[in-house]
Amino acid sequence: MGPKRIAMWSGPRNLSTAMMYAFAARGDCAVWDEPFYSAYLSKTGLDHPMRQAVIDGGEPDPAKVAQACLGPAPDGQPVFYQKHMCQHMIDGVPRDWMGQVTNVFLIRHPARVVASFSAKHEAIGLTDIGFQQQAELFDQVAEMTGDTPLVIDSNDIRANPSGMMAALCRKLGLDKSEKMLSWSEGPKPYDGTWASHWYGAVWKSTGFAGQEGPLPELQGEYAAIAEAALPYYERLKTFALKPE
Repeated sequence: MGPKRIAMWSGPRNLSTAMMYAFAARGDCAVWDEPFYSAYLSKTGLDHPMRQAVIDGGEPDPAKVAQACLGPAPDGQPVFYQKHMCQHMIDGVPRDWMGQVTNVFLIRHPARVVASFSAKHEAIGLTDIGFQQQAELFDQVAEMTGDTPLVIDSNDIRANPSGMMAALCRKLGLDKSEKMLSWSEGPKPYDGTWASHWYGAVWKSTGFAGQEGPLPELQGEYAAIAEAALPYYERLKTFALKPE
């Protein structure tokens, strides 16, 4: 039967790395950091930080990546957690494999995403933050499987890490594990090539950060991008898992 394969779908700056660390901390779970990033940069030509290093450090052929997503977990682990970015699933990247894994959609309020992403990468548009693609993938998975995919809100996780991880594990058919609530400080061997640019804050963490404060106030183009993303977030929010 192979491992339990979990595909976690989010946009950037959305607690996704902390979630990957949480699953890795279980001890029974192999993790894979943004498998399609190399292919995404190869196909789009986008000028991301560390672009060539990211391409060279991964697999630029998306068909091979998709095949590996359905393959055995590293080190023979019984759980295979894959951290995916929705915006990486451009035309030419296979999606049929998604019907053979357990998909979870990690959401965050777009104002928070835009504020965080723009601090690291000033030139952004709606397609860069993945909300439209996330909603599209959600609908596609629902059609493939005949079921409503799991949705989990990063704000809920930060407000109640223990309750949300317990609820998520139950839905995934995994044993609850308190190990998911903490991890060691610093870089991890499974971090993507790009980690030195993007993961500074999470490297300083040893667990989920506390609850977030008021929404950031955005101006001009950033406010417009967040406003355009809001309907996609709000629709998926209606399906969000509640804590135990």
